[in-house]
Amino acid sequence: MSSKSLIDQPRHLRDEDRFDVQAVDAWLKARVAGLEGTPEVEQFSKGASNLTYRLRYADRDLILRRPPPGTKAKSAHNMVREHDVQKALKPVYPKVPAMVALCTDDSVIGCDFYVMERIEGIILRANLPPGLELSTEQAATLCRRAIDGLIELHSVDVEAAGLASLGKGEGYNRRQIDGWSERFRRARTWNVFKGEKVMRWLDANVPEEVGIRVIHGDYRFDNIVLSAEDPLEIIGVLDWELATLGDPLMDLGNSLAYWVQADDDRFLKGFRRQPTHIPGMMTRREVVDYYCDRMGFRPDNWAFYEVYGLFRLAAIVQQIYYRYHHGQTRNPAFKGFWKAANYLLWRCGRIIKRQ
Repeated sequence: MSSKSLIDQPRHLRDEDRFDVQAVDAWLKARVAGLEGTPEVEQFSKGASNLTYRLRYADRDLILRRPPPGTKAKSAHNMVREHDVQKALKPVYPKVPAMVALCTDDSVIGCDFYVMERIEGIILRANLPPGLELSTEQAATLCRRAIDGLIELHSVDVEAAGLASLGKGEGYNRRQIDGWSERFRRARTWNVFKGEKVMRWLDANVPEEVGIRVIHGDYRFDNIVLSAEDPLEIIGVLDWELATLGDPLMDLGNSLAYWVQADDDRFLKGFRRQPTHIPGMMTRREVVDYYCDRMGFRPDNWAFYEVYGLFRLAAIVQQIYYRYHHGQTRNPAFKGFWKAANYLLWRCGRIIKRQ
């Protein structure tokens, strides 16, 4: 099963995402000893939010993260926070990448950025990579381990680990509904539903937090790194842009918004980003039951967390589409994101009607 050819690889830089490599190289070498040569720079092109690059030196393989160009939400794309969260979490959650350096000097490339160690491995996208086959039993094992990784994160003792400063904690659920509603309204374009009924329902049904835990905010298979030697072993978790202290059930709702299962409709399958449809993977209901049994949670109204996750995802894809709509990015992958936003709002409405 093991194969180096399965390791996730970057591609050539998009023209709109280029930066001053010499400036970064000089800045980095002044802070990190032993770097040899000029780095070969490539781009991981799958992300739709912050930009991720590989800096391949003769003796070291590093990753650079920076914000995208164009208008951004006030609280989004905070490189300092993303760096600091991972640095604080690394001692208690080893799957976090090791931080190398943080730059807050705009004179280098015009924005904050940070550099971290690369975790080399397999990343699952919409489909299994060519050459990787999973039996039903293996897929079930990998699925359980992925959910166990989220449970492990949500089980971190915030106070004992000295992580109380990662977020505001109490009142998280209300802040999320208010914040994502505001972001959606600001990013809405003429071709997208208003979503006001969904936002009103969420506003009227906000539950108290079941607890305050470290949450990832974007936990899914394409942010999980698997070992090339054993693809059932999780060796890394990436993309901590949205990590904070909050309600772990909200985090689970976020994750399941991306969880497309085998019996879903054709449109939802059309923007599937992870292989959660293959035989052996749990359904969304099974994930909720498995997670809640192990965490000891018994949510009174799971529909709220489900609708929240879908609505938040609608706001995220609409923010990305807003940049495309207004010419702030030319990435053709974003052209149809308005359709996804409309579909997600429609799906929210269906769930609400069943209540």
